[in-house]
Amino acid sequence: MGSFLNVCIYRVPRDLSVVFPRSFCPECGRQIGWRDNVPVLSYVLLGGRCRACKQPIGVRYPLIELITALLFTGVALRYGWSWAAAKWAILESLMTILFWTDLEERILPDELTIGGSVVGLILGFLVPLPDIFGAFLPADMRIAWKSALSSMFAAAFFGLLFWGLARLYALLRKREGLGLGDVKLLILLGAFFGLENGLLVLLIGTLGGTLLGSAEALVRRRELGTHEIPFGSFLCLGAAIVPFVHRMA
Repeated sequence: MGSFLNVCIYRVPRDLSVVFPRSFCPECGRQIGWRDNVPVLSYVLLGGRCRACKQPIGVRYPLIELITALLFTGVALRYGWSWAAAKWAILESLMTILFWTDLEERILPDELTIGGSVVGLILGFLVPLPDIFGAFLPADMRIAWKSALSSMFAAAFFGLLFWGLARLYALLRKREGLGLGDVKLLILLGAFFGLENGLLVLLIGTLGGTLLGSAEALVRRRELGTHEIPFGSFLCLGAAIVPFVHRMA
């Protein structure tokens, strides 16, 4: 899975198929043989370089393979063999891809944010979503419907709220502060987490982005008010953490 996520990170922002052709070196274009495509091990045996052109292979590739293995293991240990484990494994995969595409390309592809939102809404029926919104629904309503409505409400709430804030900021400051890609990501997070836990994700992502972004601006001696940070990456980081610190099934 980590190897496939690497393919998505490189190809999706470039509008390339994630299925065909087989994996290839981005420097020389030569297809990678199976023995050079074994996660982590091949990178070590090749000394971090392409066999054909000898150009360096980014350390991101084995790093993501290792991180994916750890995330999937953590989800399995915490949620067992269940729909909840499948839901959070999908979420961790989406967050891994979106974290890197935003960090490297400043892109949050619609295929992942919009597609992920649809998946999150569907999973709202299958995995009970503990959320304060459900307390306002009829007591005799089925849990699956309460969960699904909580997912829909949170997705709409985050989407409309931050779309409005982005428009207001652009109107007052005459420049974009929050891109539509970030708004679509927040819709995805609302669909997966609901309102209550979605706010927790937002809190972690905002604090992380503010602290690290400010530190980077100071180190590079840039003005804090105009220094741009990959806000989506920090939201993804917060979303990846929450299923481990707060059990949600």
